[in-house]
Amino acid sequence: MKLHLILVGLLSLISFALAWTKEDYEIFDLVSAIESTEGKGTTFYSWLEISPKATVPDINKAYRKKSMQLHPDKNPGVKGINERYARLGVVAAILRDGERRERYDFFFKNGVPKWRGTGYYYSRYRPGLGSVVVFLIMLSSGLQLLVQKMNYKKDLERIDRFRSKARQAAWGPRMIPQPGAKKVRVSLSNSIEDEDAPTARFVDMLVEGEHVYLLGDEEPVLLDSNVATVPTIGNTWAINLVKALVQKALPKSSSPSEGTAASQAQPAEAANSTEEDTDAGDGTDAGGSSAPSGYKVGSASSISKVAGRRRKVAPKKK
Repeated sequence: MKLHLILVGLLSLISFALAWTKEDYEIFDLVSAIESTEGKGTTFYSWLEISPKATVPDINKAYRKKSMQLHPDKNPGVKGINERYARLGVVAAILRDGERRERYDFFFKNGVPKWRGTGYYYSRYRPGLGSVVVFLIMLSSGLQLLVQKMNYKKDLERIDRFRSKARQAAWGPRMIPQPGAKKVRVSLSNSIEDEDAPTARFVDMLVEGEHVYLLGDEEPVLLDSNVATVPTIGNTWAINLVKALVQKALPKSSSPSEGTAASQAQPAEAANSTEEDTDAGDGTDAGGSSAPSGYKVGSASSISKVAGRRRKVAPKKK
């Protein structure tokens, strides 16, 4: 839903930006320049000291008076006086032209838009190719990270829902915890009506105390928030591309010193492997959670249907 609102907002901004014309851009520039030199809130009318309903003769009279004050010959050495004098002539020309004045009056009454379209900013600042590429990379990576966060939130909600369904199937409607482990079959459907459909899918789960395990072809997996993939900037395409390029650039052949270090590390790895096998025999996983009776809990799953992702299990060392 949030993504739809963001898209609608972007489309609205684009439609408004496409409505601005070259004359509008000229007015935007003049408004910004006048406010920076004459003071914030200064308008075409207040600068000429006339009413918004002033006639063309009134505008000409006010222009002659103001041009005498801002003439460069009468203000020698004043910084920016030439630009101000030229700007005054453009303002007077806009107010004398009926169509252009009508356009300015629209912004005078409704305010100049803060977002003026990509064409306006591009024509004013003209970023180089490198800046455009960096901007597009940052924009696409940010959108990808946003999608990751939305998927992560959905995964957590899906995990909580199926944990609750498994406990309800094991403990009953009153949700009173039962001793021991109980294997249950849980539907992956989101509604009760879909559970009776011929295409409904089910998964086997094991409920033991507060822990719920997902049973598959391989080792059972403790069903908790760790099953879902946490969104990080490191999982965006730009960072992954950099990592892949770095790995490709690194030499594949190891140096003699690396080979010596690897040979020295083998005894330590063998000792760690022995400790891991001992811990696995005790029925406790790396996180300290007790394994269900008659099962061993792996640190990853061959498949996580509840979180909507596939995860491969690295074979254990024997």
